[in-house]
Amino acid sequence: MTLIWDTISDAVEKRDKLREVSSINAKTKVDKNGFTHYVFSKIMFHNPRYVVPQNDIKLFKKFIDGGSREYPSDGKIPVDLVGGQARIILREITKISKDSNHSFNNDACSIIQSGILGILRGTVKLYLGKYTTRDWRRKRFTDDIDFWIYKIPLLEYVLKKTGWVKNKATREWEKKIYWDNPFSNEREEHILIASNDINQALDFGGGSYLDGTKLRDIFNKKLKRGHDVDISDIINVAMVFNKSEGFAVDAWYEGWEAFEESANTRSTRTISNMITLIRHSFSIVDYLERIGDILLKLHDLIFDQTIYPNEKIVKITRVSVHWQKYLRRHGPDITRELIHNYIFEQGHFKIYYSKNLRHFAERVLKLLNSKVKNVKVIFEIEGEN
Repeated sequence: MTLIWDTISDAVEKRDKLREVSSINAKTKVDKNGFTHYVFSKIMFHNPRYVVPQNDIKLFKKFIDGGSREYPSDGKIPVDLVGGQARIILREITKISKDSNHSFNNDACSIIQSGILGILRGTVKLYLGKYTTRDWRRKRFTDDIDFWIYKIPLLEYVLKKTGWVKNKATREWEKKIYWDNPFSNEREEHILIASNDINQALDFGGGSYLDGTKLRDIFNKKLKRGHDVDISDIINVAMVFNKSEGFAVDAWYEGWEAFEESANTRSTRTISNMITLIRHSFSIVDYLERIGDILLKLHDLIFDQTIYPNEKIVKITRVSVHWQKYLRRHGPDITRELIHNYIFEQGHFKIYYSKNLRHFAERVLKLLNSKVKNVKVIFEIEGEN
């Protein structure tokens, strides 16, 4: 640990101490004004099942197969399935709010005054609110739905009505979820948990408790805890909403307050998490620029039937229910056109997201440096001006 940031921190779970946040010793220097410059390398998230290919064509093929990059996750159930279960609960609460004769009508009306998504937090809030990239929504996994509901009897009534069961040992609400894995063709099942954060009063580090359900509140929690999954989620929101053109939606402007508050903290843990966020952001910028350029350069390869015969097209469509339906209706040749359009579109999106994320990383680095200048410290990222 330094006096400013933790050089060792948690990466996956509390107290695992798996993340090293050390600057490059050989590049540390003191300038003529007495400022110490700490230079950090860029880093990608560790994924033992996937290494980014150096060959452009191999990376292109990885992308088409749906495996170009995975995201750190905190569960095993695809977030689109979890989001579907959350929608069932939200629809039931909305239905009750419209039934003046229902015993929970007043409670339902009171909790959705700020919008139905206002009773959600965490991963599912980011998913249903469409705060993230399409790729993240396809590849993120989780095991729970985080609610923020003061009217606990209402939530428990709705959970029971929609097929959830309370575990007497853990006192958590559970539901068994089944799905077909499109890559292994195997039937999978896992227990989904519904948590009410208000009821649990969870502490996520530094003596700080959950504040609410806005983007700012979600960022505050993630910046304090700083696990890989938290850093990744922030990055995937930033690349969509931190517009490089200089404008953004109101939720993002409000969310930015979380970064300002974190930069003002005296918590060495939080500063360490912000450094990690910056390092990962710049690394992913490089990746996005590269994959975007490759997709725009090689998009016509999908029409080469020596590389992508019809049976390969059928296999590719497994990553999307929409593509599978399209294939059944139109056949492989027309489906190639659909996939080609997707590749070309994604190439432009990757470049656009890289610009947004670079702007974000530069903003966070500038913000952090503005807060540590009083101790004559400057943070830098290797290879970035």
